Amino acid sequence: MSLSRNDFGVGAFYPRLCARIDTPRANPAVAHKLAWMVYLMLARSEVFVDQGQQHYEEQQRQRAVAALQRRATTLGSQITQAVRPA
Repeated sequence: MSLSRNDFGVGAFYPRLCARIDTPRANPAVAHKLAWMVYLMLARSEVFVDQGQQHYEEQQRQRAVAALQRRATTLGSQITQAVRPA
């Protein structure tokens, strides 16, 4: 539950998951994700490097854009991205 209030990448995963499924089912799903991350770290003898919540959200945005482009292609349309002025 404390993951929903921090800046880790998994902290951004929790609210997105709660939006798709109810909270009582989201808690064990996030715990499973954390357990899997710990297992992989131990199995590979790697150090965990969290990319942060903004990296996770940018990754999700890129996936959403790619999904929209794939869907538009299947419908026979084409999507172009507009560049926002800084």
